[in-house]
Amino acid sequence: MRQIWITKAGPPEVLAVREAPDPDPGSKEIRIRVRAAGINFADLMARVGLYPDAPKIPCVVGYEVSGVVDAVGPEVTRIREGDRVFGMPRFGGYTDTLVVQEGQAFRMPDAMSFEEGAALPVVYLTAHHMMLFTGNLRPRSRVLIHSAAGGVGLAAIQLAKTRDCEIFGIASSSKHAFLKEQGCQHTFDNGADYVSEIRAATGGRGVDLVLDPVGGKSWSDGYDLLAPAGRLVAFGLSAAAAGKTRNLLHAISQVVRIKSYSPRKLIDENKTVSGCNMGHLFGELPMLTEQFEALIRMYEAGQIKPYVDRAFAFSEAPASHHYLHDRKAKGKVLLVPDAR
Repeated sequence: MRQIWITKAGPPEVLAVREAPDPDPGSKEIRIRVRAAGINFADLMARVGLYPDAPKIPCVVGYEVSGVVDAVGPEVTRIREGDRVFGMPRFGGYTDTLVVQEGQAFRMPDAMSFEEGAALPVVYLTAHHMMLFTGNLRPRSRVLIHSAAGGVGLAAIQLAKTRDCEIFGIASSSKHAFLKEQGCQHTFDNGADYVSEIRAATGGRGVDLVLDPVGGKSWSDGYDLLAPAGRLVAFGLSAAAAGKTRNLLHAISQVVRIKSYSPRKLIDENKTVSGCNMGHLFGELPMLTEQFEALIRMYEAGQIKPYVDRAFAFSEAPASHHYLHDRKAKGKVLLVPDAR
């Protein structure tokens, strides 16, 4: 098998393809010949050395793949050889051959491409968990989505549309037309004074839900923008990453800007602050299975459809990370094995 390794902490050029013997599945495991693997911002944070949950470098990261099962363990009952599946390893997805527990994989709908299959699991589960599973998003709510043109952002837009929500998206100005096409009614530049603009657009009331992977001062601004009974969900700290290499001073400066909120303050202001780290829920397979099956039904009903921006060959892995760092991507960016 071939895998993309983070050989040391550093810029995208530290990514390298290495070969190893194919793994064999254990008694309750399946082996997937990977056709596509998703890239997430956590992978970039791991590469620069700012993701504490990542394996010790050198390592292989990656949370999601799609492919074809070519071997199953003797105690596997739900999945068969030849099945088209998406799989969710906690790490190790940057590979052309993957072994996972049977419960970490699901059959793909017949109409779904391998590219869509690798683009769905992490971002849609994250958005679904924040909005529909723990969030109970109310119809016709006002939803503010940071990094709205990214993978989670586009998934959140699609889910918000199923509840007839008014959607406010923050992204670079070059992506505003694209966001309007996706159903985002209001767009704001991430470098502008979006707080004042959103207050004006909502008549001073604010929004009902804020989804924020940025962190630092952005969380404080989002909290202040909440309407009564509003909710802020933090699901990342991208502000800690200053560029393509690690800058600990910058990361610390962003952490110290995070405000804390006491239960009494939340009670007095009728607001909620919550968090989502999908990587910490991989041990909760019954919970994730319920959500994943709901997403499959939504895909089959035409309510959601992953948007794939580009697919890079394994040999182009450094270019794929540069593409994301440079904020060129819309939706998902994938890795696909080179032809043998």
